[in-house]
Amino acid sequence: MTGSGAAIAVEGLRKRYGDTWALDGLDLTVPAGTVHGVLGPNGAGKTTAVRVLSTLLRPDGGRAEVAGFDVLRRPREVRYRIGLLGQHAAVDEELSGRQNLEMFGRLYHLGARCAAVRAAELLERFGLADAGRKAVKRYSGGMRRRLDLATSLIMAPRILFLDEPTTGLDPHGRTEVWDSVRSLVDGGTTVLLTTQYLEEADQLADRISVVDRGRVIADGTADELKAGTGGDRIDVVLRDAGQLATAAALIGQAARAAAVETDRDARRVSAPVSERMEALTETVRALAGAGIDAEDIALRRPTLDEVFLHLTGGRRAGESAGGAGESAGGAGESAGGAGESAGGAGESAGGAGEPEPLAGESEGADRPDRAGRADRAGRAEKGAAV
Repeated sequence: MTGSGAAIAVEGLRKRYGDTWALDGLDLTVPAGTVHGVLGPNGAGKTTAVRVLSTLLRPDGGRAEVAGFDVLRRPREVRYRIGLLGQHAAVDEELSGRQNLEMFGRLYHLGARCAAVRAAELLERFGLADAGRKAVKRYSGGMRRRLDLATSLIMAPRILFLDEPTTGLDPHGRTEVWDSVRSLVDGGTTVLLTTQYLEEADQLADRISVVDRGRVIADGTADELKAGTGGDRIDVVLRDAGQLATAAALIGQAARAAAVETDRDARRVSAPVSERMEALTETVRALAGAGIDAEDIALRRPTLDEVFLHLTGGRRAGESAGGAGESAGGAGESAGGAGESAGGAGESAGGAGEPEPLAGESEGADRPDRAGRADRAGRAEKGAAV
């Protein structure tokens, strides 16, 4: 199913919590070496999809392949090839950045020397070399998240799952993480990114899937999704908010727009246009003729925010779609739950939390903190030099 260069391929994926389908026929294809964004309201199925694809959760139907391996039939092979960065940091704040990375390396059964070498490489790569000996509790939010990202790359995975990686970060911290993600993709890593920040998807994603109620409802590049929402728009900011209604009527006629939006707080009128320059000229003429002063007039393309609201019926990215088990505290979907660590699927810093056994796995077999880690030993020693 992952032919044609796809790193991730999903067909008809289904997962139910009680009477609610968190995934209800999800289809997704992610080409190798790209960033694929997954957008959706809370409860849309984003985190559930990541947990299934990282072998932490058993699906109730459909098929999913990661790096060419079925997540149910070949979970061990999938785990060898992925990294997972959950919604909350998994690093120990009392340890230094270097100690955290070395600890994760030892959990992967790297020898002490190899773990130290790999830690030094990752600290340098993520711009943390100077802070490597400081306790993580003294790091900024952006530095802490970059360290978290580094721990997910101990074994140089081919595919990286980022589940809302910049939640809670300030703009500077988000930019730091974005730069790190771009450098990973430049090196050939495939990234599946779930996010509630529409700007983040716009900045990073080569392609975007909008998910609602467990299904993909739209897919394309950011430009394709914006074009499908209705083309260009004209925005007019007035000096006097009391003239909004009159201006809206005039702009609607000038732009030949069926729907005109007004924002009283911003004193703004916005309308879709088909003929850019004609609409601009007619709008300026109509407002001048009515004696309405404008502070600003601009032509622009729709934002990804407008695309999202249009596709999801007006619910913003942070609003609930009503799904079960997809909230931060939902059953089986805890963002900071045990087993969802930066160090890889099902591997927390303390070894707590184990994914449920999948098809072909016996109880206690192929668990990342038991036999699964032992199976990795030979590959891990080589991975330190990657």
